[in-house]
Amino acid sequence: METFERARLDAYFSRIASRFTPAERPAAFLITHLLPERPAFVRGVGAVTELRAVLPKPKSVHGQALRQVEGDGYACDKLTRELFADPDRALRYFEERAAGRRVVLLDVGGYFSPALDALCDRFSGQILGVVEDTENGHRRYADHDKLPCPVLSVARSPLKDPEDFLVGQSVVFSTEALMRGRGDILHGRTALVIGFGKLGSSIARLLHAKGIRVTVYDIDPVRRTQALSQGFTVARDRASGLEDAVLVLCATGSLSLRGEDFARLRNGTYVATVTSSEDELELAGLPDVYERATIGDHVTRYLTTGHYFYLLNGGNAVNFLHGASVGPFILLVQAEILAASTALARGGLDPALHELPPADRATIAATWLDYFNR
Repeated sequence: METFERARLDAYFSRIASRFTPAERPAAFLITHLLPERPAFVRGVGAVTELRAVLPKPKSVHGQALRQVEGDGYACDKLTRELFADPDRALRYFEERAAGRRVVLLDVGGYFSPALDALCDRFSGQILGVVEDTENGHRRYADHDKLPCPVLSVARSPLKDPEDFLVGQSVVFSTEALMRGRGDILHGRTALVIGFGKLGSSIARLLHAKGIRVTVYDIDPVRRTQALSQGFTVARDRASGLEDAVLVLCATGSLSLRGEDFARLRNGTYVATVTSSEDELELAGLPDVYERATIGDHVTRYLTTGHYFYLLNGGNAVNFLHGASVGPFILLVQAEILAASTALARGGLDPALHELPPADRATIAATWLDYFNR
């Protein structure tokens, strides 16, 4: 990143922070993809909170970005699902880092969700609330019988729409790049897109524009009718969709393919996802049936007698192989995360799911336009 680009990012986040800094800054824990442009966002979080730890998502850590964040004086701790799956372990971690403090939790994917009740009940300080960035995480918090604190979700914000569209583009780009590396092309193929939410619908439209026959499957019948109204073929069930496709793109944010589904894939089918393999794919039992072999850059062949298929990037988000960049539009969502942190610090929100007020989103959008619509 050029020096002037870093300066513009810092100036943008400084302006956002000046508009949303709370009267009393809370402590914060930040889960994030640590990509090349992310240190400026981390510094922005550090301007509106007392950032106690950055927890980079382990499959999207850029070495130079990590060194820069640590060089800025922020602690970077190892992130695992297990850390917050055990409430006692999670509690010990927070007591070590922020005992007695007012804390906001900045999440990407619902990591804090399993321990949230225990943290709110037993932590020596106060959990002011959670800011959640993803649809997958939004659903995990929504599944709580009764939330113990406010959760401010940016997952369904209109400021996230540009990011979702461009993530869809980056997923298609990376999938095509890996296939071309093996001498295969997308054009003329049949693809199955599992999940017709924001990302899945974007991916389906982009594949269609490339001359690919697209079939959609979603467990939600409402989304299946939406896909049908937009001209896509809609599979009656997942099994029939799998049998016809030579490319399967999983975009549900939850379990898309179970172990028994892989046997239904056509020989030579490529499988890719938009998120973590632990969320989208049930891979644990496959080594008992299939032999695995790396046959190209980030392409794994699963082979058994009479059957084989290809898994891209080990089943993890395929677009992160090429930086997962969506340009400056990601900064809209990051600014909303800062504003949401301040809203939690101000207090007054019930223990439920919330969204940022439209006026705050308008302020963010206007600020963003000042810096990036040139």
